[in-house]
Amino acid sequence: MKGWWGRILRVDLTNNKVWVQEYPEEVAKNFIGGRGLAAWILWNEAKNVDPLGPENKLVFASGPFNGLPTPSGGKMVIAAKSPITGGYGDGNLGTMATVHLRKAGYDAIVVEGKAKKPVYLYIEDDNVSILSAEGLWGKTTFETEKELKEIHGKNVGVLSIGPGGENLVKYAVVISQEGRAAGRPGMGAVMGSKKLKAVVIKGTKEIPVADKEKLRELSQEAYDAILNSPGYPFWHRQGTMAAVEWTNENSALPTRNFSDGSFEFARSIDGYTMEGMKVKQRGCPYCNMPCGNVVLDADGQESELDYENVALLGSNLGIGKLNEVSVLNRIADEMGLDTISLGVSISYVMEAKEKGIIKDDDAPEFGDFKKAKQLALDIAYRRGELGNLAAEGVKVMSEKLGAKDFAMHVKGLEVSGYNCYIYPGMALAYGTSAIGAHHKEAWVIAWEIGTAPIEGEKAQKVEYKITYDPEKAAKVIELQRLRGGLFEMLTACRLPWVEIGLSLDYYPKLLEAITGVKYTWDDLYKAADRVYALIRAYWVREYNGNWSRGMDYPPERWFKEGLKSGPYKGQHLDKEKYDALLSEYYKLRGWDERGIPKKETLKELNLEFVIPELEKVTKLE
Repeated sequence: MKGWWGRILRVDLTNNKVWVQEYPEEVAKNFIGGRGLAAWILWNEAKNVDPLGPENKLVFASGPFNGLPTPSGGKMVIAAKSPITGGYGDGNLGTMATVHLRKAGYDAIVVEGKAKKPVYLYIEDDNVSILSAEGLWGKTTFETEKELKEIHGKNVGVLSIGPGGENLVKYAVVISQEGRAAGRPGMGAVMGSKKLKAVVIKGTKEIPVADKEKLRELSQEAYDAILNSPGYPFWHRQGTMAAVEWTNENSALPTRNFSDGSFEFARSIDGYTMEGMKVKQRGCPYCNMPCGNVVLDADGQESELDYENVALLGSNLGIGKLNEVSVLNRIADEMGLDTISLGVSISYVMEAKEKGIIKDDDAPEFGDFKKAKQLALDIAYRRGELGNLAAEGVKVMSEKLGAKDFAMHVKGLEVSGYNCYIYPGMALAYGTSAIGAHHKEAWVIAWEIGTAPIEGEKAQKVEYKITYDPEKAAKVIELQRLRGGLFEMLTACRLPWVEIGLSLDYYPKLLEAITGVKYTWDDLYKAADRVYALIRAYWVREYNGNWSRGMDYPPERWFKEGLKSGPYKGQHLDKEKYDALLSEYYKLRGWDERGIPKKETLKELNLEFVIPELEKVTKLE
């Protein structure tokens, strides 16, 4: 094979064993890499397992774009059965670890079992060691990476967990490079459950590619197109932070636990304020449009911001000072906690306090930075009754407190940075995301509104009419095929295309130059549909067939309440119309009315091997 190694590094921590598995070329071609490879592994190997038990598999997966000079191709997917949702979980991050993994001669690492004491994995090409991490256990992710680079040199990739992962916080993540995070659905907790503190990788091999000169030529052309894009200068200034103003103008900014869509202090936490505070920028490997804007926080320490962090730890908590929001963001990164789920969990506590459901004096109220900071640390260490409860996420909190109406999650995963009282397309994207309520797979709200945040230097407030047209379901699928399919399999960042307008045509051409395989767009869409159907089948199997279309509904708040302010005050989603949109989505995907892929669809996608497993738990159409 060219472009793929066809090799997976296997690690059994229970038996202290390491070996290499070769996988078939057909799997590489059908699933491409990244999320596709991870989903294939988990379907075959993580059957009805306890997410935090030794039988769960933790997958670090790369794709053909990684370790090579491809536009923003420095991504890695980390996947496992999720402890917060009980279904498929993954996330990607930009990290030198993906470059070194590929140069070490592997497409993925699969970790199983559980070490008796804390360990870390050191990979240097074919030399792989399981080493003691007892001296690292308890340290932050920043401290861990710094220490491991002092030991193994700066030219390595490091992935680590903080106290959040060690203490099995259900939304703990894996961190790299002081602010790059992966695995919102608890991948850090899975890593912690295995007593695996870190993975350090150093690779020196040359990745086999089909056409080196064509790859070099196409890559240079794409990099030049990015730099020459009209949107580049403004992107370079604000990155994703431009979305604060845009969502606020369009009643979509999460505010006080998603109870409203605009925030009176939005200007104090937006991209312009960030510009005045910025001290440096960081980017992922092979990226020439860095999005990591670093500011000094209220404690005088560096904190890398993006839109999601600021929306969920700022306006959603009623906190209107960016230097304070930045402290919460840095704590999340140091502790190895997902900023989105942390923000939504704290905002749930704040609203429960406001409603008198939580009576704890230490519980923060909206706008209380000091108590929010303390709760974030208590969550990481599972300190106290409240910290321990909030570490479970909003679904469990709402069930234990008997207050589900304002629990903002889908399938157990907290909603990210877009409030959807008036945006049924984006609500559908949340409802049908492969991992729970996450935006990365179908950021359809920009199309739905009709404007994107990085089109000029001033966010546009547009005339918008709420519609439930069938084309919205089609658009969600189109974006899922690209954002949640193509980019997650390659594995590459979607921002050059989304924000700068890099032509999508570069991607199949680059893939062919790397692998020698000519993929048509139909082939790539089919591969994406294959991965989505396999992931959905995984959810149904792991839920023992107890699946219904209700699993694809957004939070009840968006149906029952209305926006509190702005031009759309009082408006909210219509459940019957959303239901019709969901049916349209299922029809287009070839899934039944429960949201389960039909036999015919599975056969068309070359997923015949899924049918016998699913038929053990449910009847297929």
